[in-house]
Amino acid sequence: MQALNFPKFRFRFKSSENKISIFDTIRKKFVILQPEEWVRQHCIQYLINEKKYPKSLINIEKELIVNSLKKRYDIVIFNSDGSIHLIVECKAPTININQKTFDQIAQYNLVLNATYLMVTNGLNHYYCQMDLKNECYQFLNAIPNYSK
Repeated sequence: MQALNFPKFRFRFKSSENKISIFDTIRKKFVILQPEEWVRQHCIQYLINEKKYPKSLINIEKELIVNSLKKRYDIVIFNSDGSIHLIVECKAPTININQKTFDQIAQYNLVLNATYLMVTNGLNHYYCQMDLKNECYQFLNAIPNYSK
């Protein structure tokens, strides 16, 4: 797989029926290794190892309803009170991040009300802090490290 703009992490792989899988430490299972999954697994390790978010507060690929449509978010990090701290939208490295990508995560946030948003294709990362009162966001250089 392609080298990404994340620190180097160690992953567990297995091969079965000519398909390579990568172990997801949050879902506690092997998942088929696709380009977007490669980005997602790097992002998960980045959040755990670099930003120190506890695994117990991280949720992966769950369904939500946006304007009567079923959607799936990539990564959500909860606060200890159950509110949502961060939503992450992962794209394959070949996908350019553009306004459509931000519109997608903004739609998810209409339902989830996260404080922070992160969009990444593994090569480029964008971070925003939401101002829910004024319905806008401010770009950041990074998301904050975990704090209780």
